[in-house]
Amino acid sequence: METRVTPEPRNVEARETRYDARAIEAKWSARWRENPDLYAAGGGKSTRPKYYVLEMLPYPSGVLHMGHVRNYSIGDALARYMWMNGYNVLHPMGWDSFGLPAENAALKAGVQPRQWTLGNIAHMREQMRRLGFAYDWSREVTTCLPEYYRWNQWFFLKLYERGLAYRRMSRVNWCPECATVLANEQVVGGRCWRHEETVVEQRELEQWFVRTTQYADELLNGLEELDGWPEKVRTMQRNWIGRSEGALVDFRLEAPAGRNAEKATVFTTRIDTIFGATSIQLAPEHPLVAPLIGNDPALLAQVEELLAEQRRAREAGDIGKLDTTKHGVFTGKYAINPFLEAAGQAEAARMPIWVANYILMDYGTGAIMSVPGHDERDYEFARKYDLPIKVVILPRKQNDAAGGHEPHESLLPYAGTESLLINSGEFSGLACREAMQEMTRYAAERGFGKASITYRLKDWGISRQRYWGTPIPMLYCERCGIVPVPEDQLPVLLPENVEITQSGGSPLGRVPEFVNATCAKCGGRARRETDTMDTFVDSSWYFYRYTDARNSEQPFAAEAARQWFPIDQYIGGVEHAILHLIYSRFWTKFMRDLGLVANDEPAVRMFTQGMVIKGGAKMSKSLGNVVSPDEMADRYGADSTRMYALFAAPPDRDLDWQDAGVEGIHRFLGRVYRFVMRYAAAGRRAQESEAPTLAPNGSRRLERKLHQTIQRVTQDFAGRWHFNTSIAAIMELVNELQDLEPQIAAGEIPAPQVADAQRKLVLLLAPFAPYLAHELWETLAGEPGIPDLLRHPWPVFREELAREEELEVPVQINGKIRGRITVAANIGEEELREAALGDEKVRAALEGKQVVKVIVVPVKLVSIVAK
Repeated sequence: METRVTPEPRNVEARETRYDARAIEAKWSARWRENPDLYAAGGGKSTRPKYYVLEMLPYPSGVLHMGHVRNYSIGDALARYMWMNGYNVLHPMGWDSFGLPAENAALKAGVQPRQWTLGNIAHMREQMRRLGFAYDWSREVTTCLPEYYRWNQWFFLKLYERGLAYRRMSRVNWCPECATVLANEQVVGGRCWRHEETVVEQRELEQWFVRTTQYADELLNGLEELDGWPEKVRTMQRNWIGRSEGALVDFRLEAPAGRNAEKATVFTTRIDTIFGATSIQLAPEHPLVAPLIGNDPALLAQVEELLAEQRRAREAGDIGKLDTTKHGVFTGKYAINPFLEAAGQAEAARMPIWVANYILMDYGTGAIMSVPGHDERDYEFARKYDLPIKVVILPRKQNDAAGGHEPHESLLPYAGTESLLINSGEFSGLACREAMQEMTRYAAERGFGKASITYRLKDWGISRQRYWGTPIPMLYCERCGIVPVPEDQLPVLLPENVEITQSGGSPLGRVPEFVNATCAKCGGRARRETDTMDTFVDSSWYFYRYTDARNSEQPFAAEAARQWFPIDQYIGGVEHAILHLIYSRFWTKFMRDLGLVANDEPAVRMFTQGMVIKGGAKMSKSLGNVVSPDEMADRYGADSTRMYALFAAPPDRDLDWQDAGVEGIHRFLGRVYRFVMRYAAAGRRAQESEAPTLAPNGSRRLERKLHQTIQRVTQDFAGRWHFNTSIAAIMELVNELQDLEPQIAAGEIPAPQVADAQRKLVLLLAPFAPYLAHELWETLAGEPGIPDLLRHPWPVFREELAREEELEVPVQINGKIRGRITVAANIGEEELREAALGDEKVRAALEGKQVVKVIVVPVKLVSIVAK
């Protein structure tokens, strides 16, 4: 006998089944907290396939913002989906908790950085729990605690042992607001990345560096293997690494008789143009500049002005402006072009030496050969200062034309490489690329040049003159020099209750009990390093610590890392494409060479989510457009807040926040809740249906829509991650269920089928609205303590059940839609053509016209051309 579904009366529903998100979420939050192993990842003996999903850890500023909520909702939905698909999921969370804001807060509020930071962590952890994020808190990492930062110090010692950490004087970026050094990557538009209104200055300081350039080729080549990373991220890294192949060539400086000549070494990517060089140009900071200008006060003043121009351009973040405002100073001295000298062209080989504002010391050697006939910048400089322009590469148009080897000036500068050399001595007639190889070999054989590769990437300056960071584990002894702190003396602890100021260097330098130490070599008096490490050191390897977070003997066990790495899915903002992601890739390769890890890259797949904005602008306190996740959760529930963050836009696009949108999601979840509650009791009485069979009318309609929805959501998780369309599909399913309620109540759709649809609806909702899904899952079971929904198998769609039996096909006439016809899904082209021409509306629109052509796009469109 068929079971009929009898819903609860509507007045009972109104009274007893109001969707109370706050009560439901409080109930399940308390229950989840009682089970600390709920989200725990399985150990090495697990037989399930591993899946490591990770969102970038936050800085504990005190409160979560909607950007955090969006990021973590994406990762949480994926983690829950993978659990339901039978994976052993690692989904941890931690805190990037060293940094400048803690010191700034200490200055303003008189609170010690440690107290401020740990208080913020406690509050943000509660916010995450309130929002229902499924983190394995047993693996929580806090980078400002000694049990973590001791391993930063251990890694530093290993870098130092291998010559990858070193100390030198350097011109550095100095933020007056932070009172500390910034890495090049932390200067954005000439301003501090944290203080967007503060102009960064240039200073000379002795600093610790990490030799990231040692891995430059690996960092660059490895990008080709990262096809699971966004192309824009890979492009940004390629550009930042900036590999250039070329040659170093020595230009001997003219010297008075009896004195040894110095040389200016230039880096060039176009040695094939060297016969066209007409001057040498040096960066204002080049070490040869001072001896070349001597004590000439006029020249010295002009060079100082070039330096000032560069400094202003750097501070304004517009170093490219120097290319359009080129200025130079002739030193009065000359260098000898070795190729022209070897060719017997002694007079032509004498090249004037200039100092130019657009030549930068941190690219190549800080010296260039100026070839105005074949370089845009050199051409403009030569025209401005009336320097000779020589053509040594035949411009392509001349090369293609018959006769004539003297190009018209309108073709200059010609920088192409698909041509031939002219006016280049014995190398004339060679193709450019062949000439590059031949001329490099020629220079090497004669001892005045060699092949070389240079990079835009520079070594990573990690010294910071601040308190709240990892102390650098080095000592300075008058007898022994620089001495590493022995490993058995780690960690070098940060002292507490330190006076924080923004002047006088590192606050640690004013703490005698910290500064005064004993030399590990001679036992004499030593001074401890008072700089702390850049906080990007903390975030370069934190995700490995998650695999073995309580290990007190090593950063992590190698076998634990091998179980989980590489990360299967990493999620974070594109603003970290250069900073964090390059440093973490470097750190992975360094740890691989230490034997700690076996992988070359930290993550297989990378996803960069869009920003959350409001009113067309990025959320900020100054604009007064910040939305509090706590407020949204209190008003509409955590499920509505996170689900809206996934629904309002594709996750890789910016999301313009609308409070009304959260309210709309809340109303939708209320509809789901009431629908399930209306039929839950009858569904419990019904037995779960056997494998569905094709059924007529409403039953088949429901079956088709259910399997289409499962298919769509499953494919979105597997591919493009357009969770907005996944949620829209679930909404369509709920609409269909409600449209079918009269047939459900009349028994036309069997109760087991309705119960099956309800269960699968709840399973589909589980990654997006976990609180409500757990409540409804328990309701459908009729008893508490049922097996956790988190690990219930994900529903499986069947293509034959998802397939439409009839389709609506639009018919257009001369490009305008004139009708729609309903046809069988498997209709042939000729039948579709006849059906379109036979449609009443189409026939009326064609009256008095001649059909010229009918184009049939199977099951999608019929296009008629008529006149």
